Amino acid sequence: MPLRVGIDLVQAATVAEAIAEHGERYLRRVYTEAELAECDGDALRLAARFAAKEAAMKVLQPGDAAVPWPSIEVVRAAGGVPVLTLHGPAAELAAAAGITELAVSLTHEAEYAAAVVVAS
Repeated sequence: MPLRVGIDLVQAATVAEAIAEHGERYLRRVYTEAELAECDGDALRLAARFAAKEAAMKVLQPGDAAVPWPSIEVVRAAGGVPVLTLHGPAAELAAAAGITELAVSLTHEAEYAAAVVVAS
């Protein structure tokens, strides 16, 4: 399987606006319970997770397949290292593509958050 890389950049204000406009409906449609608990409503931290989900989609190359946002999850492992976990449809796409390893890196500064996902 060739190496795949995805990257995405998200403005925290975009996430804050979605929360203000759609509230819990938006949060539950996009994030897992663990992500919501870990981010505690912080739009910048949620933006970093959204960027990771977008970057993972670029790696998974779903085409017309429906991939629910919560099937891509980013939480911090012991020591604070972010870990990307795939569930359901996202995991099925990865398996079909022969992806066995994923790595994610998150960053945020001022009003922007970014993520890079590498898969092999």
